[in-house]
Amino acid sequence: MRIAVIGPTHPHKGGVAAHTTMLAHHLADAGHHVTLVSWAHLYPSRLRRADVVAPAGVPEVPPFPRTVRALSWARPGTWLGAGRRLRAFDTIVVVHSIPSAAPALLALLRAAGATPGSAGPRPQSIVVCHAVLPLEHHAGDARLVGALLSHVDATLVHSADQARLANDLGARRVWVADLPPHVPGGDPISREARPGPVRLLALGLVRDHKGFDVLLGAMRDVPGVTLTIAGELWGDTRATIGRLVVDPRLAGRIEIREGYVPADALAALLADHDVLALPYRSSTASQNVVLAHAHGLPVLATDVPPFSDQVEDGVNGLLVPPDDEAALAAALRRLTDPEVRRTLAEGVHTPDLSGSWASYLGTIEALSVDESALTDPDAHEPYAAPSQDEALDTDDGLDLDGAYAAPSHVDGPVWSILRREAARHAGSLRGGAARLRHVASRAVSSRRPVLDLRPEDLPHWVLATDVLGDPDEADDARRLARLLGLPRSLDSVSAWAALGALAAIVRVRDDGRRSAVIVDETGTRSLLSRWARAVGFAPVEIEFTGAHPSVAALDVDAGSLDVIVRIHPRGCDGTDVDQVIEQAAWALRPGGLLIVTVPIGPPGAHGAVGPADVRAVIARGHDLGFVLVGELDGDVTARMRDAAVRARADDAAYGLVRLTLRKR
Repeated sequence: MRIAVIGPTHPHKGGVAAHTTMLAHHLADAGHHVTLVSWAHLYPSRLRRADVVAPAGVPEVPPFPRTVRALSWARPGTWLGAGRRLRAFDTIVVVHSIPSAAPALLALLRAAGATPGSAGPRPQSIVVCHAVLPLEHHAGDARLVGALLSHVDATLVHSADQARLANDLGARRVWVADLPPHVPGGDPISREARPGPVRLLALGLVRDHKGFDVLLGAMRDVPGVTLTIAGELWGDTRATIGRLVVDPRLAGRIEIREGYVPADALAALLADHDVLALPYRSSTASQNVVLAHAHGLPVLATDVPPFSDQVEDGVNGLLVPPDDEAALAAALRRLTDPEVRRTLAEGVHTPDLSGSWASYLGTIEALSVDESALTDPDAHEPYAAPSQDEALDTDDGLDLDGAYAAPSHVDGPVWSILRREAARHAGSLRGGAARLRHVASRAVSSRRPVLDLRPEDLPHWVLATDVLGDPDEADDARRLARLLGLPRSLDSVSAWAALGALAAIVRVRDDGRRSAVIVDETGTRSLLSRWARAVGFAPVEIEFTGAHPSVAALDVDAGSLDVIVRIHPRGCDGTDVDQVIEQAAWALRPGGLLIVTVPIGPPGAHGAVGPADVRAVIARGHDLGFVLVGELDGDVTARMRDAAVRARADDAAYGLVRLTLRKR
């Protein structure tokens, strides 16, 4: 697609500018034609100019090459001119950060013809909200933001609370996605254990909602703690912090490094401390936990989103109630114990920096679909889009023994699109084109209902990368598939393998039209292909013969496929997985998925491999341009080890690992 991203970038600084820039990079890496339209002047020159521009002209993240700084807050002509030049684009992604810019953004979208109700073909409009309203908002902010959100096709937010707020302000279609990381600071620097008090770090713009005053109050009664506050003091917080640090009980324990912390200084600063402190009263979105964990630091945080989802209390950090000085002091006393700090540091694992971006891009691609185009001219029935209540439902639990309302079925609308997409992609599948057309036409002629399976219908425990080490887990997957309305399967292990593969495809590679080109090398009568057809895809099934089948038998153009799958019971084994990865690196387009299952067990048992071999497979994939979707953390590694022990040489059915790799 041709996508325009509208938002701040260098020389503006801060998390919003960095995220906007990295969003453009990742969309371009996924194969889209991207232009970043930014602000030459976002504020009046006299208003916080020193606070919004990176000092010394040093970018926080790599600048995006196709950047046009055409917008000025004081020149409405630039809003309209930029909008008119974007009329031919497929999607316009607007990054909302301050309410005062809403009129400019709305004028730009109207000039581009990208607002609902505009005549003729038009770009789809998406607003990305880092905060629907500022934490310190003013009279009139809600009205400005509501006007913007009610005149775009979709709104993307980063928490359920923000989704409810957007809905209250009149947003038409609200979607929730986790904020993907854009971790600055480069590679981590090794940290050496040092004697003396625990060293806390409070990092970033110092504002009232971050609760640094509560942290200072708690420290007064815990002498074995020091604190560094590194960042810019905002507004009244300067006076508040200044009044607290002169308390005699804090003498010699507080260091204030006031001022902007450049990206190239972060790694050394983090390495010089033991724990990152996040005593926030509230938060809309933050990547500070990811930043700390990427540099090996546990965190001390309040139990508010998103920290409550990112921190495992007692494992890789400590969680306390917000605005609770006594609870914070108790946590500080625990951190004075070197053994507690050592345990928490050991619980920190390198976060997945690619899988969340893949999911985020998939969400934007899905929101870029014009819902009016998903109407069957024969049935005259619109494609079923999720209601706002459904979009706001973030409960990832599922009671397999209780009632669960399966997603609704729709008839007709997808089949005409499926036929058109199959014909469009047929040229890129020389050897498999006839089969693809046959599958698509057979599905179209049958006119069977399509299951409207959405990413939010799949609970979070269905993972792209996972280990099957217990038969109960396979049975749970089979029962869930039935509750979702998928065709029946009698093989629980195949159901576990296929459900995770289908979830990865729907979450990462679905554009909302089920147009992904999928090659299923599992063989004919594949359960995954049955389920993929049930939800609207048109997979090509390949049956290989011989001792070591490979995708070399599939004659396709380079970079022409979206998904290649080879899963249980005819999954890869230790003898051919390297060849499968090599062929997939050639055949998949950027952003494409390779999904394989590998048996885990004693060496030599049915081609089974051990945990170390699985990590070697991932490393080989990385060398060939793949990143793992998900992560093999300590728990998964332990489960692989247990599965290998349990799997007998004559029955390795329950020693299975599913790997999903995304091509960069």
